Amino acid sequence: MKENRLLAKWLDNDLLEDELAEFKTSPDFEKYQKIKDYTKHLEVDDLDGNVMLSNILKQKKAIPKVVPIYKKWIFRVAAIFILALGITFSLIFFSSQTQTANFGEKTTFSLPDNSEVVLNSGSEINYKKWNWNNNRRLELKGEAYFRVSKGRRFEVLTNLGKVTVLGTQFNVKDRKNRFDVVCYEGRVKVNYANTQILLTHGQSVSFENGKQIKMKTHSLKPEWMENQMCFYKENIRTLLDEIERQYNVTIELNTKDTSSLFTGKLPAKDLDVALQIISTTYNLKAEKVAKNKIIFDKK
Repeated sequence: MKENRLLAKWLDNDLLEDELAEFKTSPDFEKYQKIKDYTKHLEVDDLDGNVMLSNILKQKKAIPKVVPIYKKWIFRVAAIFILALGITFSLIFFSSQTQTANFGEKTTFSLPDNSEVVLNSGSEINYKKWNWNNNRRLELKGEAYFRVSKGRRFEVLTNLGKVTVLGTQFNVKDRKNRFDVVCYEGRVKVNYANTQILLTHGQSVSFENGKQIKMKTHSLKPEWMENQMCFYKENIRTLLDEIERQYNVTIELNTKDTSSLFTGKLPAKDLDVALQIISTTYNLKAEKVAKNKIIFDKK
C-alpha cells in the first residue's frame, strides 16, 4: 500500500518534500508522530525500523470482533425472558394467594406449612406464601375449618374478630354480624372487639351484633363437613342465606316475621327436605318458580 511505503520512508527520514506533504495529510499521521516523538527519548538498542513498521501495521490491520446481528437479538431475547421469569416468580412468591369456595361447593387445600384448610360454600381466604413459617397469618371471609401444624403463632383475621393458635383444630365462621369459633383440639384465643376469650377442647363462643352467646359443641368436627347445616339461635334470614350458599339458589322471603330464632340442623345435600323443615317451622309455603329460584310465602 502507498501509505505503508510512505510510512517506511518517513521513519528513515527519506521522504521528499512533496511526499512528506502528502504523508502529513494522512489521518494517522498524528498518531505516527506521537510514536516517533516518544521513542526518540528512550535509551534502547538501535531502532529497527522494519520491526516497528511491522508492529504498527499489525495493530492497524487488527479486525475488531463483530457480533452478528442475529446473536445480539438472541442475547436480548434471553435477557427479556430471564427478566420476565424473575417478575413472574416475584408475583407468585410475594403476592397474596386467594382460595375460594363458590356457592354449592367446598374447597380443601394446604398452606405452605402443610396446615389443612377446608372452606365452606361462599367463603374466601387470602394469605402470602413469602415468609409464611414466620408469619402465619391469613384473612377469612365466610367459614373455614383449620387443622394447624405446630409452629409459630397462627392467626385468622376476619371483619368481626381474630383467632390465634399455635397448633390445633378449630372452626371459624364470619357471616354478616355473626362470629362463631369452635375449638376441637388444643387451645384457641379469640379476640372480638374489646373481649378476649381462651377456648379449649369442646368449647365454642359466638358473637352477634356485639353480644356474646355461650354454647358448647359435642361433635368431633364441624357439621357442615358432614353435609349438615347447624344453627344455634339464628333467625330465618340467616337460615335462608346459608341454604343459598350450600345449594347455589336464590330465595325470596315474603314475610315480615323474622324474629323467631331457630336451633337445629338442616341437610346440605337434600334441598327439598331443608325447605320442608323451614316451611313447617315458620308456617310458610315454599314454591320453586325456576330452576334456581325459590319463593317463601305465608300459608
